[in-house]
Amino acid sequence: MTGGGLLIAGTTSDAGKSVVTAGVCRWLARKGVRVAPFKAQNMSLNSFVTRDGAEIGRAQAMQAAAAGVEPTALMNPVLLKPGGDRTSQVVLLGRPVGELSARGYHAGRQESLLGTVTDCLAELRRTHDAVICEGAGSPAEINLRHSDIVNMGLARAASLPVVVVGDIDRGGVFASLFGTTALLSPGDQALVAGYLVNKFRGDVTLLEPGLEMLRGLTGRPVLGVLPYAHGLGIDEEDGLRLSLRGTVRESAVAPPHGRDVLRIAVVPVPLMSNFTDVDALAAEPGVVVRFTDRPEELADADLAIVPGTRGTVRALAWLRERGLAGALARRAAEGRPVLGICGGFQMLGERIEDEVESRAGTVGGLGLLPVRVRFAAEKTLARPVGEALGERVEGYEIHHGVAEVAGGDEPFLDGCRSGSVWGTHWHGSLESDGFRRAFLRRVAADAGRAFVPAPDTSFAALREEQLDRLGDLVEEHADTAALLRLIEDGAPAGLPFVPPGAP
Repeated sequence: MTGGGLLIAGTTSDAGKSVVTAGVCRWLARKGVRVAPFKAQNMSLNSFVTRDGAEIGRAQAMQAAAAGVEPTALMNPVLLKPGGDRTSQVVLLGRPVGELSARGYHAGRQESLLGTVTDCLAELRRTHDAVICEGAGSPAEINLRHSDIVNMGLARAASLPVVVVGDIDRGGVFASLFGTTALLSPGDQALVAGYLVNKFRGDVTLLEPGLEMLRGLTGRPVLGVLPYAHGLGIDEEDGLRLSLRGTVRESAVAPPHGRDVLRIAVVPVPLMSNFTDVDALAAEPGVVVRFTDRPEELADADLAIVPGTRGTVRALAWLRERGLAGALARRAAEGRPVLGICGGFQMLGERIEDEVESRAGTVGGLGLLPVRVRFAAEKTLARPVGEALGERVEGYEIHHGVAEVAGGDEPFLDGCRSGSVWGTHWHGSLESDGFRRAFLRRVAADAGRAFVPAPDTSFAALREEQLDRLGDLVEEHADTAALLRLIEDGAPAGLPFVPPGAP
């Protein structure tokens, strides 16, 4: 028996598709429904490694957590990782298969992947009661409709009912919902079953006349008005949000009486990847995390973090151009803490040999760690478990660079510490509570701060609280009976065609 399905589309990128998909997954899971998330094609530098070593988007991993299931490559069969303005690495079923230009991808490769995408969705529907699919961008990208495999192309191929999400906080939500529908072909419109208004502030009764007018114009109902709520952005595909900031308890606003705040500066390097690594730090009471590309703000922080990047050599040049390389070197000379993660770790080393990512050959690193890096053609994808600072640590690795550590004051996961400079390829390590607290104690000591980490901050518990809030949002503010009917029965027959300019 094939499980039901639903596609959550959006009028724009960042309309709230990922959040709504996660919320619907959590709501269904709490009802005892075996549910799985799905995104046919994702473009993001925030990725995750499944237990069997497949790389998928982090948003789909978090949606799987909302559904209470283990993430797999089936949930995100195509992942595009930008390497510049015009090219991306194509990750198919969790493994990189090459680099393609945007023109090359949309000119033929994307359409050829439709069979793979629908096969993955069919397998998930075979093993689950429901699959909640997330679209990408807007379904009304009419210049790309011929090769679409993630929005209406997927909906048509799999007979999925579609709910379109509009962000009212941006303004123009009625125009965007109507316009999105009107730009679709009659066959695509037949699957658009309703709308969700997202991020509403104020008295919903003032909105109701507009909702009724939209229904009159399109023949489709608004299935819910979701209120604006801080801290509900699960692991971002793009942007620089700290997704747990709104979830943290009030005690996180300030440290215990008489203790210092610990200030952390994160350098937003070009093609930054997996910046969600710092979410666990932002969840700690008394820790303030900010992104900055100003040398003086980097110098002022108690800890400077150089995160991962899809362009290590390019990011290294950018650090030097901005004066940030000098600021990091001065920190190291003064014994002030610096942490490099993945690409950031590679940049802190002595030398980089890259004939894979940038093809720049041998490039000098910042020389702050006794490490030499050689880029290999095969990508390392792993879920390591280890120990550091006397605590158990779990993480995940996504990198082409192979590091040779030739010294240092002490090992640090797969990397090392030299003086006050730390480096590792392990993403997600700071989500291990005991290790995070031990690391912050060392940072505070090196920075001369009277900061003591809270003994009871559980990152996993905060994540669960966040996902429950998403489920509550859907359960309390959406027409859940209508959503269930769509998931089980598909789009209703006879939905009217809305021609452009109909009003």
